[in-house]
Amino acid sequence: MKGRVNHMLNRDKIAAVAADMRARGVDVFIIGTSTDLEYVSGLAMHDCERFKALFVKADGGTFCLVPHIYLQEFQSGMPDTTPLYVWEDHDWFYSALARAFEEQGIPAGAKVAVNDSVRAVDAIEVAGRQKVELVNGWHYLDAMRSHKDADEAAAMLRAGQIADEALTALLPFIRPGRTERELKRRLLDLFEEKGAQGISFTPIVARGANAAMAHYNKEDGIVGDHDTVLFDFGCRYKGYCSDMTRTLFVGEATEEERTLYEIVRRAQAAGEAAVRPGVTSQEVDRAARRVIEEAGYGAYFNNRLGHGIGLAVHETPYIMEGNEQVLEPGMTFSIEPGIYIPGKIGIRIENIVLVTDEGCRPLNVFPREIVNVLDFE
Repeated sequence: MKGRVNHMLNRDKIAAVAADMRARGVDVFIIGTSTDLEYVSGLAMHDCERFKALFVKADGGTFCLVPHIYLQEFQSGMPDTTPLYVWEDHDWFYSALARAFEEQGIPAGAKVAVNDSVRAVDAIEVAGRQKVELVNGWHYLDAMRSHKDADEAAAMLRAGQIADEALTALLPFIRPGRTERELKRRLLDLFEEKGAQGISFTPIVARGANAAMAHYNKEDGIVGDHDTVLFDFGCRYKGYCSDMTRTLFVGEATEEERTLYEIVRRAQAAGEAAVRPGVTSQEVDRAARRVIEEAGYGAYFNNRLGHGIGLAVHETPYIMEGNEQVLEPGMTFSIEPGIYIPGKIGIRIENIVLVTDEGCRPLNVFPREIVNVLDFE
């Protein structure tokens, strides 16, 4: 098809995917709308019920199944050598699928992998109509995506800087009487003002006991005269995510609050200190968790220490007990210990770190020490 000028498909990445497929004995890999697709093609697509995907063959060849409504996006991201099989809403994708498999020489019985964004109902149709064997391709791109190159690391560093700047600018706005909703909306405005190109996820703003729910998702809490407010948020820059958490104080912290906060701060610092090439993910988790357990609060830290981050806010490596994956330079992930006492308080401190040859580099610099927002005007 003529007129395609923005050839974004990365052939080096496709060649690496194809080599991995051959090693696994896989004939075709279907990459649906996802950060996987964005990683290999630059296409960050709107998601909906219409089936659309890049198909990679074991010989390195590619083709796409495309709803007509998304044709322009695929034309901008695929070279002329990647055929686009276009289908209309009134036909659905079945006839285009059959034509593609016939023209691409994909026989019945072929082994076809799907990534984690392909809907089960669509994968079932592909298998049933084309008589192919489906396999799970969820983690096929993990190894490639977990190692950030210089450009990726730079984008993540800038995303982290924007998050730092936004929270710093928010401090004078955090006052008794504000609702969680007001704080969240102001934070989102600050992201835009500071140059973010979207958000990593819907921010969590949780005052007081609400923060004891690690993934609190309401916003009607009202900040009290003496309170804590947990902010878990992140933004995107050039597609790459930041993610940070700080627990801030409205007024002076009590002795008990200071004790809990200091335990979490030391745990977070211990986690970062444990990061270096050659260490396993679970060793980093253990280093941070040990601080909380020895302080007697192990029962109140019942989730993994961290998660990888990049184009997706959650990706490999996962920093947790049982994961013996060895850390290597270029990996990026969170270190986010917490203490969550139901009905009382939640405290979490989170940085994203980049593994370097010597250790790690935090991508957030907002203070980890106690911050009283009333000190800022």
